[in-house]
Parts: sequence; C-alpha cells; structure tokens
Amino acid sequence: MNAIIALSLFGISSLFLGFLNNRKILLPATLIFILIALGLNFADWNHEYFWFNGMLKTDNLSINFSTVILVAALLVVAISRHFGDDEEHSHPAEYYAIMLFSVVGAIMMVTYENLIMLFVGLEILSVSMYVLTGSDKRNLRSNEAALKYFLMGSFATGILLFGVALVYGATGSFQIHGIGAAVNEAKAQMGGQYGPILMAGTILIMVGLLFKISAAPFHFWTPDVYDGAPTIFTAFMSTVVKTAGVAATYRLLSTSFPAMYGLWGNPLVYITGLTLIIGNITAVYQQSFKRMLAYSSISHAGYLLITVLAKRPETNSSILFYSLAYSIATISAFAVLIVVSEAKAKAGKADESFDALNGLAKNNPFLAFVLTVSMLSLAGIPLTAGFFGKFFIFTDAFANPSILFKGLLVIAILMSAVGIYYYFKPIIAAYMRNGDTEKIEISPIYKYTLILTTALTIILGIAPDLVKKLF
Repeated sequence: MNAIIALSLFGISSLFLGFLNNRKILLPATLIFILIALGLNFADWNHEYFWFNGMLKTDNLSINFSTVILVAALLVVAISRHFGDDEEHSHPAEYYAIMLFSVVGAIMMVTYENLIMLFVGLEILSVSMYVLTGSDKRNLRSNEAALKYFLMGSFATGILLFGVALVYGATGSFQIHGIGAAVNEAKAQMGGQYGPILMAGTILIMVGLLFKISAAPFHFWTPDVYDGAPTIFTAFMSTVVKTAGVAATYRLLSTSFPAMYGLWGNPLVYITGLTLIIGNITAVYQQSFKRMLAYSSISHAGYLLITVLAKRPETNSSILFYSLAYSIATISAFAVLIVVSEAKAKAGKADESFDALNGLAKNNPFLAFVLTVSMLSLAGIPLTAGFFGKFFIFTDAFANPSILFKGLLVIAILMSAVGIYYYFKPIIAAYMRNGDTEKIEISPIYKYTLILTTALTIILGIAPDLVKKLF
C-alpha cells in the first residue's frame, strides 16, 4: 500500500518535472522514485494489513509479487535512454509518468482483496498500456497496435466485468475470501453441484484474465501489439504486465475457487497445453527477433499456468522465481535488440530481424554475451536462472497425480526442446554469421543494467536458493 501511494505521487511529480528545460533529470528521478517504492514495499513484511475497508490486502505473497514487478519496472526504465532525443515529438515526462501509474495498477492487481479493486487495477494498467503502445504516433505499426490492443482489451475487460457481476449475483460478495466461503458452502450443501450463474461467472473472469497474460486461444493480439509497440514498452508489457496478470489469476483461483478445481482445472490444463504448443511452434517460423520474443512470451505464459494449476505448498515460491527469472532474461534480450536496431536505423538499415544480429560478437562481444546468457536462460539451459525456473515448475507438475497433468508435463518438456531451437537462432547469428554491425557505444547506466541482469541470471542459475528461500 505504501508503494501504491508513493508511486501515485511520484507519477504526478514526473509530470511537473516535464516543465523543466533539462530533460536529462527525468531518467534518474524515475529510477529514484521506483527505488523508494521498492524500499517502502517491504515496510509491511511479515504483517497482514487490510486497506480501504478490506479492498486491498498486504501480505508476504503480495509483497513478493510487487517486488518482482518493481524490479522489472526499474530495469526497463534504466534502459529507456532515448525518450527525450526527439525534442519535437517525444514527451518523456508523460511516458515516465504513465509507466509509474501503470505500475500502480500492476501492484493493485497483486494486492486486491475485492474484485472491484482487481478491475480498477486492471484498467489502470491496461489504459496506460494502450497509450504507451501507440506513443510512436508517426509509426503506422504503432498506431495499428494501439487500436488492436484497445479494442480487444476493451472486450476482454467487459467479459471479465460481466463475470464479476455473475459471481457477485451467485455468492453475494465481491471479497475473494467471501466468495471462497460461499463456494465452499455451496459445495457442502449441493455435493459439488454449482449453479449455472456461478459457473458462467467463473469462466468469464478466467477468460478476461487469460487474455491479459496472452494464453491461447486469447493470444491473437500479442504478436501484432508487441511487434508494433516501441520496443521499450514491449519489454515492459512482456514482463510487468504478464507478472501482474499471472499473480492476479493465481490469487483469485487459489483463494476464491479452489473448491471448484474440477470446473476450471481441466479446461485450464487444455488451455495451458495449447498455449505451450502455439507459442513455441509459431516462434520457430518467425524471422523477426522482436516477433519471436512475442511468441516466446506466449509460451512462457503456458509455463506459468502450469504452476497455477499445480496446487502445492511450493507453488508460491515457484511462480515467483520463474517470474523473476523470465523478467530479467527478457529485459536483457530486449535491451540488446534496442541498441542494435537503433544502430542499424542510424546507418539507414532499420532491421529487427535475426539478420540484424549477424556478426554482433565481432565488434560488440559484451552485447553478444548478454544476448547469449538471456537466450540460454529463456531456453532453460543449466547454470542460468531459467533452468531452475522450469525445474521448479516441472517438479510441481510431476507431483500432481492426475493423468491429464502428466500429459501436460510431457507437452511442456517437448516444447522446451522446441524452444531451444529458436532461442539459439540469435546466438548463431551473433557468433557464426558475418555482418556489418559496427562498434556500438552504450551509456554507463545502460551497461551497468545489462551487467546486473546478466549477473543475476547466472547467480540465480548457480545458487537459486538465495532467492527462492526468500519467497
């Protein structure tokens, strides 16, 4: 709650900083704002507090999810180095302010205790992303992406809100624990037979949330939106937004509807399998590095859903560790893509395909190494954080006795093998192909950020308990 209040005030402050003639102050100021919010986030550690008459709840789980979100936001802001380069068309103060406001919405999505607050947080996050997606107003792809995201996101939000209304009509409560108590009572009285209104409401809420995390078959917006949005905001969407969506889904299903696992569990197993297959198989055929990362994001939504389905005491730490490992590696990959594509654009060869990475290691060994570590982590190769992220998820899945779940585990393992194929494409391009990429100069803060993300990926791959025990 402290972080929500602080970030709201900081977002307003960023707008006022925009009146200053010196735009260079915006980046360090925003980093300081997020660091302060990160510190305030731990003020309630080991305590449970209810805010606004029980509409928001702060506990260790919500603090941990908020920490992952804030760390991802901090790293994305640290690589947002060229907001203010175009004096005529860019509005860096507004961009930073909207990013801070979107983080407020993301934190509300992981601390909600009332479905109305889930809706409010989701809308704050979504509207911010609609604006940032279309922020490159002179780029037709950005305009198209923003329109698609807005239209499809609006429909998804309407579906979720209709589901909330139906669940309220069936249970008489917006509180997630109150809904859980009503569902348990209905199960005891009717022997597991639930009314059609409650079942329909549960399904509609799930559809709305699955849209936000790009789970198939609700993923169609993701490739075009990720590809059309400015790359820095694509990195933000694929980490902060996905973590918030998965956390909100997990919080709702594990608190309000665990007794209805038979209703939503089996369909979600099929959705998870479909997400893994579509995300990984389609990524194989992509020629654009950015678009490949979009389909990669879809596939990782499938891995995260496996943890949501697992229903084990270790689920909390597994989903948090995976979210952190995925976010760090994804931000590293997008950071390399940003500097390489900018260098190509300056040379009059704008390119976001794998060919843009050809020969990267020759003149830019540091960037090639960062790219390699991030790709290996996303692929789940040992000695990277991504390996243990998948290991913990597969361990949770293996403990489930369901035959259907065993089949899902087989699909997940096979799709991990497919992922290795397309994640090695950038590595092969960087080290084994000839290219004309010149020496790329990067700012100190950009370099330190990449050193940090790469070091964390390796450290968590060697000693995962350093973080997992904290979760």
